[in-house]
Amino acid sequence: MLTASPTTEPHRAVVPVGTLWYDRPAERWFEALPIGNGRLGGMVYGGAPAERIDLSESTVWSGGPSPSSADLSPGAREQVPKVRKLLFAGEYAKAQQLAADHLLGTRASFGTNLPLPHLSLSFGHGPVTNYRRALDLETGLTSVTYEVDEVRFTREVFASHPHGVIAVHLTADRPRALSFTTELAGSVFPGRVGPGVAFSGRAVESLHSDGTAGSLVEIRGHVEAHGGTTTVAEGRCEVAGADSVVLCVAVGTDWDGADPVRQVEELLAAAVGAGYDEIRAAHVDDHSRLMRRVSLDLHDGQDDVPTDRRRERLAAGEQDEGLLALYFQYGRYLTVAGSRADSPLPLALQGLWNDGLASGASWSNDFHLDVNTQQNYWAAEPTNLAECHTPLFRFLERLADSGRSTATGMYDAPGWVAHTVTNAWGYSAPGTAMGWGLNVTGGTWLATHLWEHYEYGGDTTFLREVAYPVLREAALFLLAYLSEDPATGLLVSGPSESPENWFVAPDGSRCSVAMGNTVDRVFTEAILTDCGAAAEVLGLDTELRVEIEAALARLSPYRIGRHGQLQEWLHDFEEADPAHRHTSHLCALYPERQITPRSTPDLAGAAEITIERRQSADGWEQTEWVEANFALFYARLLQGDKALVHLTNLVTDASEANLLSYSVGGVAGAAQNIYSFDGNAGGSAAVAELLVQSDLTELVLLPALPTTWPNGSVHGLRARNGLTVDITWANGRLDHATIHPSQTAPHRIRYGDDTLDIVLTSQEPLTITTS
Repeated sequence: MLTASPTTEPHRAVVPVGTLWYDRPAERWFEALPIGNGRLGGMVYGGAPAERIDLSESTVWSGGPSPSSADLSPGAREQVPKVRKLLFAGEYAKAQQLAADHLLGTRASFGTNLPLPHLSLSFGHGPVTNYRRALDLETGLTSVTYEVDEVRFTREVFASHPHGVIAVHLTADRPRALSFTTELAGSVFPGRVGPGVAFSGRAVESLHSDGTAGSLVEIRGHVEAHGGTTTVAEGRCEVAGADSVVLCVAVGTDWDGADPVRQVEELLAAAVGAGYDEIRAAHVDDHSRLMRRVSLDLHDGQDDVPTDRRRERLAAGEQDEGLLALYFQYGRYLTVAGSRADSPLPLALQGLWNDGLASGASWSNDFHLDVNTQQNYWAAEPTNLAECHTPLFRFLERLADSGRSTATGMYDAPGWVAHTVTNAWGYSAPGTAMGWGLNVTGGTWLATHLWEHYEYGGDTTFLREVAYPVLREAALFLLAYLSEDPATGLLVSGPSESPENWFVAPDGSRCSVAMGNTVDRVFTEAILTDCGAAAEVLGLDTELRVEIEAALARLSPYRIGRHGQLQEWLHDFEEADPAHRHTSHLCALYPERQITPRSTPDLAGAAEITIERRQSADGWEQTEWVEANFALFYARLLQGDKALVHLTNLVTDASEANLLSYSVGGVAGAAQNIYSFDGNAGGSAAVAELLVQSDLTELVLLPALPTTWPNGSVHGLRARNGLTVDITWANGRLDHATIHPSQTAPHRIRYGDDTLDIVLTSQEPLTITTS
């Protein structure tokens, strides 16, 4: 039985956030350590005798904005009803061909985020000893220490959000021991170097755009040496015999009409005026304020072992729950480093850090709307980083603005729509190939994040001014887009694709376009429900709410297929690729809660069969976001041990030495492993989901605790209805939980089969125990 009592227990982190550390320099990108301030990022190699920091910035994009009409296929609007009619008639091959000929979009100036030149520092050291490099997740500081000829050198690097620069501080414990040359090198787009650390260029490329359009880019560095001499030459700066050195680097672009030269000059002037100590103190205070909100202690770890070796040992079968806790915090760290409230753009496919591989691949370093961009933010709300979600909301307003033209021009519908991929300027037309290009609910899915943010925080001003206008227009589009299935009289979507999968039609043809795809049904219900609920909270649009309720009552239901699986399509088609990585229809299980073990046990069982069939199929396309997905699916199915298998696989089989997750070479046309942010974020979300689950009526404590986590504690996780939750457990059982409400509301607390109905009162924490 659960009982509640008032508490005075302080809400605080009780264990260090964690540190990644290594006993050798990085030799490749997947060993370097990431830093970021929400706009400017770096990958720090920590080398000796030469340091390398790969730079990236979120608005360094090739391409440019284009009117929606230029991206739509001529005549698409007239062809959509014809494709729909063929599909209802069962003429799948003909519908597929007509859609391929007339419905796909074009992307002449779509573009991609591009990497910047790297910053190099050449020291000319001889052999080093006592080497260590580390990334402190709590402070956001990377450090490198080593000895050469009995001189100890120390290097500290971080990306400051308050001051907008990357700062490098170099010291030695012997006077006048610091000598090096620094420069910018390795640009993938045209530009010129200037005196000292300086670069001016334009981010252009011809794979994803026309080779002429792109951001103007300025990079400037300021070197301040104490002692010794400093010489500025064309393209480099030389320091000789210094006691210590501070190097600050700023990047500016012409994003949203900014003057990049003025931007870097102002940033550097402010940083130099502040001085290193002030920059560092402001950075640590700003960064740690977010990171310290959550602590996780699993009572088992190998902190005295380098991180890369810990990962190897975990892959070999050794237990290291502490590494999983570190991975959880690392996903939070990357979210803080990559996405701040004032970030100009949300996290792209590679987050803030660009390895140059995605931007050089056929799929580009953009914003994928068929799982990846959404998954980038799955950890934001539950792991207490709600403000890091903010750039996505501003971006949604931009996307909706573009998507209005696409809704009218292609579907003759009100509201807005976006498909599978988008760019910095809100591209909303279909993609350029069948199988993925006609995912019609990509933007709809992204818009569900607006309601999620409201569910967690309860901010009605945000709901009224930011969320509701976007949700309302997404709902208006779906209401117009739905069609009556002549066979059943129910409402279905289409023509569209279930990204990025194909089915075998009754005539044996391999097809992707259909009516009534389950993923569309998931997000149609989600957006209509969210919009209706938001309208009710705000007291708006009574007639629209009636229309929404009527449409929800007529949606085609979920179906269980011949194998016992949750059907991906309206009809029980065989999959053309049973090992395909995408399981978009399982979004009804997570991130939505339309299927749960308690409310819909038969459908939950069918979802589990779907998972088992996918991962047991020959050639299963195991990659980073899939492992995170499966961990989250099993967490929602209340099967913690199965979730832990996939979480562990994510760390050992789909993340690298620096714990950055990657898309596996050989999947989706990737020639090699390519960094992708979504696995890191999804892994953090999965850990949170094992420990706390919630909706607006129920808070579930330890819903899927793995048996190998018998003892532990978590502090600071967030739950819906403005709750912050601390939990301690022992011997696999709840010991106590402290709930910190920020608003007054009735709620049900659940632990296993025990429930407690209670009114949680704003600012009055309660301790929950079981007897």
